[in-house]
Amino acid sequence: ALPMYFLLSNLSFVDICFTSTTVPKMLVNMQTQSKVITYEGCLTQMYFFLVFAELDNLLLTVMAYDRFLAICHPLHYTAIMNPHLCSLLLLLSWLICLTYSLLQSLMVLRVSFCQETEIPHFFCELAQMLKLACSDTLVNNILQYCVTGLLGVIPLTGILFSYSRIISSIMGISSAGGKYKVFSTCGSHLSVVSLFYGAGLGVYLTSGTAHPSRKGSIASVMYTVVTPMLNPLIYTLR
Repeated sequence: ALPMYFLLSNLSFVDICFTSTTVPKMLVNMQTQSKVITYEGCLTQMYFFLVFAELDNLLLTVMAYDRFLAICHPLHYTAIMNPHLCSLLLLLSWLICLTYSLLQSLMVLRVSFCQETEIPHFFCELAQMLKLACSDTLVNNILQYCVTGLLGVIPLTGILFSYSRIISSIMGISSAGGKYKVFSTCGSHLSVVSLFYGAGLGVYLTSGTAHPSRKGSIASVMYTVVTPMLNPLIYTLR
């Protein structure tokens, strides 16, 4: 169980950082009744938001792989999921996220914005910023959809594959008590994944408009604030 706790501690750290990119500024805005943010501050917020949002995604994928090994290959679990592999997967996740966020941020720097631009959101989201640009954003949009698509589809495919194998293994257990015991080891992770991707899908479906609706704002709050705060609670209950 040590790899799971190692990954959980990192997920908790990433969740704290994830909420810290948007919540403090939002609280300051509410307290001071001022919704101004500098261009540099907006880019910084966008960069760290992208880093920690994608890290959440990749860590949940690694945790799904951990559950897959623990349930489908219990005898080889400790040999495969050793501290070296855990550290390597974590390092790889950080490198992918830092590179992805840096690439997106550098691409935004080549775009020009009008002075005193109003962002119809409570934080600097990449998609909303590109919609407000005064110059051509075709290359940015292509990059955003291609890279975000890859970093969204590949981890989700890995999670779905892991759980398809887990469900297959659970169905092979004869006793109901045995099935429940095995499923309970990954129930918390499944809840967190459902919450994360459900909220993420809500944000994606409502981000097509230049001015987000009330539903879009609620979905964004769920994705950026509520979901990361609920993750530790879900695992604590487990």
